[in-house]
Amino acid sequence: MTGFLTLHAPLWPVLLPILGAGLAACLWKSPRAQRLVSALCITLLLAASLLLLVAVYREGILAIRFGDWAAPFGIVFVADALAAAMVAITGILAAAVMTFGLADIRRREEQAGFHPLLLGMLAGVNGAFLTGDIFNLYVWFEVMLITAMGLLAIGRNRAQLDATVRYAILNLFSTLLFLTGVALLYGATGTLNMADLARVLPQTEPSINLTLSALLLLCGFGIKAGYFPLFFWLPASYHTASITVSAIFAGLLTKVGVYACLRVFTLIFSVEDSGIREIVAVLAAGTMLFGVFGAAVQWDVRRILSFHIVSQIGYMLLGLAISTQAALTGAIFYILHHIIVKANLFLLAGAIHRASGTFDLRKSGGLMYRNPLLAALFLIPALSLAGLPPLSGFWAKFLVIDATFRAGEHWLAGLALFVGLLTLYSMTKIWMEAFWKKPVLPRVEARRVPLPMLLAIAALGTLTLAIGFMPQPLILFSQTAAAALLEPAAYLSAVLPSASIPEARP
Repeated sequence: MTGFLTLHAPLWPVLLPILGAGLAACLWKSPRAQRLVSALCITLLLAASLLLLVAVYREGILAIRFGDWAAPFGIVFVADALAAAMVAITGILAAAVMTFGLADIRRREEQAGFHPLLLGMLAGVNGAFLTGDIFNLYVWFEVMLITAMGLLAIGRNRAQLDATVRYAILNLFSTLLFLTGVALLYGATGTLNMADLARVLPQTEPSINLTLSALLLLCGFGIKAGYFPLFFWLPASYHTASITVSAIFAGLLTKVGVYACLRVFTLIFSVEDSGIREIVAVLAAGTMLFGVFGAAVQWDVRRILSFHIVSQIGYMLLGLAISTQAALTGAIFYILHHIIVKANLFLLAGAIHRASGTFDLRKSGGLMYRNPLLAALFLIPALSLAGLPPLSGFWAKFLVIDATFRAGEHWLAGLALFVGLLTLYSMTKIWMEAFWKKPVLPRVEARRVPLPMLLAIAALGTLTLAIGFMPQPLILFSQTAAAALLEPAAYLSAVLPSASIPEARP
C-alpha cells in the first residue's frame, strides 16, 4: 500500500482537491457538509503534499504518464525538488488559511460556492506545479483563473465585481499571449512536452518565431505574476476579497506565474541564450521599485500588502535575471519564504480589522496595549518581509543580493537593498498606526480576535521563525532544486521513454 501511494505521489495533490470540489458541489444546499468535506480534503491534501516531498527527497524525480502513452505523446505529471516543494507549501498554506477561515468565512459565501471554488483553485495550482506539458500548463492556469474569479466575486458587492472584471480582462490578455507563444513554439519544434522541448530546442535552428515565443511567454507569465509594468490589476483587486481569499491569493497565485518563468526559462529556454537577460533585469528592477513606492502612499493595510506582493516578486525575478546557481537558489528560497510570510500578513490584516473595526490605518491604533499577543504575532512576518535578521526574509534577501553582487550587477543589488529599506518603512508605518499610536475610534477594549485566527497566524509565524533560526536545511534544499533546474538531465531521463526511474500508470 505504501509503495502504491508513493509511486502515484504526484497524482494525489491534484486528484484529492478535484474529488473534494465535486463532492462539495454535490452538497450545495448544505454548507456544513461542504465545510466538513473541505476540511477533510485539505487535511488529506496536506498529508499527500508532504508524502510527495518525502518521496522526491528519497527517490529523486517522480513521473506519472496517463493513458499508457509514453512521453512526448502522452500527458505527464513530473515532480522534481522545486515542484514538490511548491506543492508542499501549498498544502501547508491551505491548512493554515482554512483554519483562519473557520472564523472569517460567512455563511452566504459558503452558500455561494466558496468550498468547491477553493478546492478547484488548489487543484489548478498543484496541476500547474506538476504538469510536464506546456499546453497543460495553460489548462491549469485557466482552472485557476476561473475559480479565482469566482472567489473574488463571491461577495457579490460592487467593489468585488469591479475588481473581478479588471482581474479577468488582464488575465485573459495574458492567456492570449501565453497561447500564442505556445503555438509558435509548437510550430518550430512539433512538440509540447517540456522535457522533449528541452531535448529538441538545442538541435533547432534559431529563428524569429522562437525569440517571439520566448518574449510572449515571458509577458504572459509576467502578467499573472504581477511583473512591472502590468501589475496594476493586483492591488486593484486583491483588497476587495475576503481576508481568507486574499491570503490564499497573495500566497499562491502570483507564485504560479513565477514558477512557470523559472521552469520555462531554465528547462526550455535560457535567459541568456534567448537574449532577454537585460529585459528580465529591467522588469525585476521596475517590479521592485514601483511596487514598494505604491505601498508607501497607501493607508489601507490590504492595499499596502498588495503592493508589497508586487515589490517582493521583483526579488524572485532578480534571481532569474542573474540565472547562476546561487541566484536561483536565492529565488527558490525567496518564493518559499514569501508564500508563508505574505499570506500571514494578510491574515494579520484580517485580525487587525477584527480587533479595531477598520482596515484604514488612520482610524486604527492602540492595539499594542489592548492586544499585545496580536502585536507580537505581527512583528514576526512584518520584520521578516523587511529582511531583518535572523528571520527568514533576511536569508532570502541575503542569498539573492549576494548572488547579484557576485554576478557584477551592482546597480541591481543596490536597488534591492534600497527597496528593502522602503519595505521596512511600510511595515513600520503599519506598526505605528495600528499598534503604537493611541486609538482613534472611541473604544476602550479591542474586539476579541477568534482563536482559529490566532492559531493560523501563530502556526505560520512559527514556520517563519523556524526557517530564520535554522535556514541551512532550506538553503541546501534550494541549492539542490536550483542545480536541477540548470542541469535538467535527471528531469529528461525521468520523463522521456529512456527514463531509468519507474513510471506509474494510473
